[in-house]
Amino acid sequence: MARYRQYDYNQLIMVPVSLEDQLIPGTLEYAIHHVIEERLDLSNFDDRYCNDETGRRAIAPKVLIKIVLFGYSRGMISSRSLERACFENITFMALACGQKPDHSTIAAFVSSMDNEIELLFTKVLLICEEEGLLSGTHFSLDGLKLSSNASKEWSGTFADLKKKQEALERKVKEAVREHRVTDKREGNENVSDQLRREKRIERLRQKVDRIEKFLSDNEPKIGSSGKEIQSNVTDNESAKMATSHGVLQGYNANAIVDEKHQIVLHAAAFGKGEYSSNMVPMLEGAKEKLEAIGWKEPLKERQISADTGYYSVKNLEVCKEHEVDAYVPDPQFRKRDIRFADAGRHRRSVDKRKEKYKSKKRWFSVEDFKMDDHSGKLICPAGHGLYISNRNFITAVGYKAIAYQAPKTACCDCRLRSKCLRKPETVSRQVHVFYGKRPGSITDEMKQKIDTAEGRHIYSKRLGIVEPVFGNIRACKKMDRFTLRGQIKVNIQWVLYCLVHNIEKIINYGKSYAAV
Repeated sequence: MARYRQYDYNQLIMVPVSLEDQLIPGTLEYAIHHVIEERLDLSNFDDRYCNDETGRRAIAPKVLIKIVLFGYSRGMISSRSLERACFENITFMALACGQKPDHSTIAAFVSSMDNEIELLFTKVLLICEEEGLLSGTHFSLDGLKLSSNASKEWSGTFADLKKKQEALERKVKEAVREHRVTDKREGNENVSDQLRREKRIERLRQKVDRIEKFLSDNEPKIGSSGKEIQSNVTDNESAKMATSHGVLQGYNANAIVDEKHQIVLHAAAFGKGEYSSNMVPMLEGAKEKLEAIGWKEPLKERQISADTGYYSVKNLEVCKEHEVDAYVPDPQFRKRDIRFADAGRHRRSVDKRKEKYKSKKRWFSVEDFKMDDHSGKLICPAGHGLYISNRNFITAVGYKAIAYQAPKTACCDCRLRSKCLRKPETVSRQVHVFYGKRPGSITDEMKQKIDTAEGRHIYSKRLGIVEPVFGNIRACKKMDRFTLRGQIKVNIQWVLYCLVHNIEKIINYGKSYAAV
């Protein structure tokens, strides 16, 4: 008969554990511990506490930062999961030095460190500079749209939210009416069904009160175009954003990254779906941080690449003002690239159904309009004269033209209207007579720069500089959504993740850690 070793789960074992031995050199937890404990001065956190003479001793900020950074590196973003790890995971126990902070302590610490996080990030960036991880030859800027802790169902203009409130009020009245009818019809109604209906009515009333309070306490949000944009009842600083996977309610997390080892120079989260308005504050933020670590004129003559979302005249002018060697292509730059001339033949057949139908119908072109030298008017095929509406019209690509427009009365009952106006709702015909091209602008300079072989080569580096950072944070660190609300708190969370990324680069490529 087979014999086995005896075992008893009631047996006690005393295991000596050295907390310092759990932080093995060469690991990320060791890097976090060493950088925070040995190389950073966190005295700026002291002003947060008022327990010099009285009150309970607080958990050291260094301990809390270690727990948060290591937890973020393992995809543990909630404060409750971090608290549990300090009880169950030996690595967290070692980083916390046996202390067990409550989840409310961790959450309050993270969400309130907006005054300290930027200085902390700058100090880690200085360590990256000391370790030889920055090249300063090429910076790349990009953004990542992430969901916020708010539902897009609670978004809308003030008019939309008012309609939603009225619809919920109608539901409340209908639910109350049904409740009363049921009470009269069924005297001995099941208590659980009655409670269920009462809870539903209460939930609907809470939603109505929530929208009413939001509308009374807030003003409509105005976009860059001057028109009202959608607000959100839960997190009004977040925004609805279109992505390749649909529309989400969230924040636009931006980062500007150095070429050599993908070190994040500056990180910030914005409650805007568009990218173009983020470029100037990102450049200014990177400039401030690089100056803080000792760089002089950090943006001058540096190559900075950004994708087409950041393309705007204002951004190009700012880059020129700071003497930045910028590479920001316009949205049509690939259509001018001869390498993509045959790209259409690689389309799937299903995509061709989405192409616009090309009508065989012919409308009157500019050549069908004749100039009357005596009156100076442009004469249409029906014999009506067009007046000049704009003598200095300039197209998007820089061509100059004189814009002519027909009187509304002439086109209203014209017998040739169907051959002249492509759309029935158009009031009158407009014609542009081109006569030249305006002088080169800053946008023309960028197009010429990007269209060169060297420009395309430099711009192509962008993908390998900034995208790996987002891949590391989103896929490896499991940062797929923000859990906090409000731009300040969300920005803290985003900067902390970029901080983890930079510390990981320090342990992997830093000179002081090469022999570790």
